[in-house]
Amino acid sequence: MQRWTPSSWRSKPAKHMPTDYPDAEALSRVEDRLHAMPPLVFAGEARRLKSLLGNVARGDAFLLQGGDCAESFREFHADSIRDTFRLILQMAVVLTFSAGKPVVKVGRIAGQFAKPRSEPIETIDGVTLPSYRGDNINGQDFDLVSRTPDPERLMKAYGQSASTLNLLRAYAGGGYADLHNIHGWTLGFVDDSPLGARYRELTDKISEALTFMAAVGVTPETHPDLKRVEVFTSHEALLLGFEEAMTRVDSQGGEWFDTSAHMLWIGERTRQLDGAHVEFMRGIKNPIGLKCGPNMEPEDLLPLIEALNPANEPGRLTVIGRFGSDKIGARLPALMRATKRAGYHVVWSTDPMHGNTLKAANGYKTRPFERILSEVRTFVEIAQAEGVHPGGMHLEMTGQNVTECLGGARALTEDELSHRYHTHCDPRLNADQALELAFLVAENLKAQRPVAPPRLAVG
Repeated sequence: MQRWTPSSWRSKPAKHMPTDYPDAEALSRVEDRLHAMPPLVFAGEARRLKSLLGNVARGDAFLLQGGDCAESFREFHADSIRDTFRLILQMAVVLTFSAGKPVVKVGRIAGQFAKPRSEPIETIDGVTLPSYRGDNINGQDFDLVSRTPDPERLMKAYGQSASTLNLLRAYAGGGYADLHNIHGWTLGFVDDSPLGARYRELTDKISEALTFMAAVGVTPETHPDLKRVEVFTSHEALLLGFEEAMTRVDSQGGEWFDTSAHMLWIGERTRQLDGAHVEFMRGIKNPIGLKCGPNMEPEDLLPLIEALNPANEPGRLTVIGRFGSDKIGARLPALMRATKRAGYHVVWSTDPMHGNTLKAANGYKTRPFERILSEVRTFVEIAQAEGVHPGGMHLEMTGQNVTECLGGARALTEDELSHRYHTHCDPRLNADQALELAFLVAENLKAQRPVAPPRLAVG
C-alpha cells in the first residue's frame, strides 16, 4: 500500500464528486483559503470520541447518531439547531434510563451538506440541468445559475458549520443540557402526543432520582458533569478536496486529523477498496464510519476493515448497515459472523432509513415508520443471535414537526405528507417519531440487561 498523504487520494478514482466546476482554478483557490482557516474541531475531541466509541465496541455503551439528511443554507436557524440538539438529548435519556448504558451522542450536523446522487443530471419539462448535490456544491432551484457548481459555497458551508458548532457547544456546556431541566426539553407537539404521558412519566422518575442524589450531596455544583453533555459532529466525507483542506497535523502526536468533524463516514456508493474515499479515510486518525448495504459480502467487508483499521483499534471503525427491512435478515448475519470470527473490534450500528425509502401514490418520497422500526428490531435480534453488541442507530431526523415519514404514534398518512414536507433531499423522522423509536428500541435493549442474582438473607 502506497505512502499516505492528505492528497494521495487524488491518484485514485473518485466517484460521486462533481467534476463540472466551470473554473478549476477558482476551486483550487477556495481550497487554499480553507486550508488557512481555523479547524472546526480539535484532535483531542476526536480522540475522546474514539475512546467513547471503544466503549461501544466493547458492549459498554450505545451510539446515537442522527440529524438532517442534508443541511441547508436557506433553513439555517438557531431554533432548528436547538430542536435537533434537544431531540438528541431526549432520545439519549430514554435509551440510557431504559438500557442502563451511557449513550454516545453524535449529530449529523455542522457539515452534512453534500449528497451523492444516482444521476448527475435531471430533466424537467424537456430542460436538462445538473442534479442538485447539496448546498455546498450547487442550489436546489431548477435553473442553470443555481445548478452550476460554485466553489464559494464551500466557504459558506464552512462558516455555517462554525456557527452551528459554536451554538452546540454553548448548549452542551452552558446549562441547557442540565438533567434538572429535563421537563423543559419536552417539545410542544410531543407534549400533546400519544407519547407525552409516557415521556413525562420517565422524566418524573429521573427527577425523583435527582432529588435523592441532591439529598445525599450529589448536585451540579459538586458534580459539574450533571449539567453538561458531550455531543460530537459527523458527516459523510464526500468532497475530498474540502476534507483535504481541513486535514491538519496534530501538534501533540504528529498524527493527521480531519478537523471538519469529529467523525467522518464513507457512503455505500463510495466504499470501493481501490477508490479515493477509502484512500483518504485510511490515513486520518478520526473515528470513521463505513456504510454497508444489501450487496455487501463478507469478502468485500473484511478487506475494507483491514484497510481502514489495520491496528484493530476499538472505536476507530463503525460499520453502519443500511439494508432495508426486507433484506436485513438475509444479509446481516453473515457479515456479523465474519467480523466476529476474524476478531475485528468494530462498532455495529444500523441505518434503518436508506433501505426503506419508497414513493407514495401522490409522488412524495417517504419512509414508513413500521419498516424503520422493523429493521432496528431485526438488527438487535440478529446481533443477539450472533453474540455481537447491537451498538447503535444512525438516523435521518429533525426536531421540527415535519410530515415526511409515514406512520408512527400519530399514524401519519400519505395525504398528510404535503402538510409540512420540508426536506431538501430524503425524508426524515420528526421528533415525535424519533422519540417513539427511542422508546421502542430501549425496550429491546432493556431485555438484554443482565439480571442481578438474588441476594441471600444473612442471619
